[in-house]
Amino acid sequence: MRDETHSSTHPPLPPTTEDHRVAWLRLLRSRRVGPTTFWRLLAEHGSAEAALDALPGVARAAGVDRYESCPLGVVEAELAAGQRIGAWMVCRGESDYPEELAEISDAPPILWGVGDRTVLRRAKVALVGARSASSLGTRMGRRLAEGLGAAGHVVVSGLARGIDTVAHAGALPTGTIAVMAGGVDVLYPSENTKLAEDIAANGGARVSEQPIGMQPVARHFPTRNRIVSGLSRGVVVVEAAAKSGSLITARTALDQGREVLAVPGHPMDARASGCNILIRDGARLIRNVEDILEALPPAEVASTAVQQAQFDLSEPDPVPSVSPPARQVKSSAKGKLRETAALHQSILERLGPSPLAEDQLIRDLGASAGKVSPALTDLELDGQIKRQPGGLLSLVPRN
Repeated sequence: MRDETHSSTHPPLPPTTEDHRVAWLRLLRSRRVGPTTFWRLLAEHGSAEAALDALPGVARAAGVDRYESCPLGVVEAELAAGQRIGAWMVCRGESDYPEELAEISDAPPILWGVGDRTVLRRAKVALVGARSASSLGTRMGRRLAEGLGAAGHVVVSGLARGIDTVAHAGALPTGTIAVMAGGVDVLYPSENTKLAEDIAANGGARVSEQPIGMQPVARHFPTRNRIVSGLSRGVVVVEAAAKSGSLITARTALDQGREVLAVPGHPMDARASGCNILIRDGARLIRNVEDILEALPPAEVASTAVQQAQFDLSEPDPVPSVSPPARQVKSSAKGKLRETAALHQSILERLGPSPLAEDQLIRDLGASAGKVSPALTDLELDGQIKRQPGGLLSLVPRN
């Protein structure tokens, strides 16, 4: 499924001197100036310097009095902060700025990055999905990421819990890009701190359009998602609810003219409803990594021979935990109740309508059978899960 209506109206030339780069950053950080307004002002006034001079008058004409552009000191502090953490900055039009991202109408004028900036020039595929992913979903996501990396593609995602986490982890040996909702130095969520550090240290990169040190807030996530899809040749969705950030990313990808691909799921699993909707509306159905590779242009350089990533339940993969680790057992009864409730919740998040082997569930939880088995009995007696022949478990459908 692809939409060809995207267009780009950006001025062709990047900043040519350090002073010009500072002016770009001042204009972008000025109040009420986002990427779309930035490009319009640059087109109307010819340069960032001229746009900064004109900005107070533009603001008055729009009914905003006493408008001041971003002070030089603020930008100098941001540049110094980037230097302290070893970050780099690329402007749209420079050689390291990704060509795919430059095509979208609201391309970020600048990107901060940490890690290997050359990864931005390689072929890229986005892999996104549910934060509360099922065990089957996380295994599928990791296998697809490993297969894409083996074929020479860089996997792009948003470092969120769930599918994003296993996408980055699976592609770690071959290079992956994490698009941050806050600054590149703000590692969110905190449970992915080591993964974020490993991405930058192993041939990948963390990138963001936000200033160094910026904490992520709700409005940053949709704008972050447009970069995830904008960087990529295609967007693969593995588990997404009908109303979710992953589905927004997929819709944005269509607007940008990208290929949208989705892994189907059980019709009674809410986590699969978004993917099933996308497939109904024309997204390419994905069963394994070969389906993705057939839909997209080949990467220029493949890292190794492609290993087909079949969705085989008989071959479990190690999957990093996407749920909070079980809390250490406390001596108090209250502490034990909290731990039991957390384990119950982790079990319910990993199960879906499709059956899953009990021993695989125990491995995915990273807990002992002695702890998991009584919890399964509790949930079965409570009518929330059911056992099936062959040692399989599934959720009881809700009416």
